[in-house]
Amino acid sequence: MYAIVDIAGQQFKVEKEQKLFVHRLPGEEDSSVSFDSVLLIDDDGKITLGKPVIDGATVSARILSHVKGDKVLVFKKKRRKGYQTLNGHRQLFTQIQIETIQGKGEKKASAKADASPAVSDTDKEVKGTTKAAPKKAAPKAKVAAKPKAASANKKPAAKKPTAKKATKKDPAK
Repeated sequence: MYAIVDIAGQQFKVEKEQKLFVHRLPGEEDSSVSFDSVLLIDDDGKITLGKPVIDGATVSARILSHVKGDKVLVFKKKRRKGYQTLNGHRQLFTQIQIETIQGKGEKKASAKADASPAVSDTDKEVKGTTKAAPKKAAPKAKVAAKPKAASANKKPAAKKPTAKKATKKDPAK
């Protein structure tokens, strides 16, 4: 049995008792976490696919440790400019171990059904009749477009070039 689950924005294929590294999760070491965004469950050939997630399905895991990943060196350089810089980065990870994969309709879903109050069909009918139907807004009347003026379609008259003014230069200067 395996499942595809969304953990901290990434999708992982997980199986029971599997250990994996995910992006840093909040929580103490040896505490348990559960993930509700299960996308797919395969139970010995019986595949359950979510749209986009499976309602009622959970994957529970235990946090083993918080660790840092390997150092990644980031080197930037611009040629012929004298610019270069070197930065190092270590990503924060959490090591988890998958404990259980619960599919739709298993233990957790039945507990939710017991907790919900019982509502009979007659109660639903009574509730449906007391509700007022939402009012629809009246459609707005469309305003007719104004016809364009006849002069707007014509090209403007060409302007006559103006004569350049002659300037006399003062010989004293």
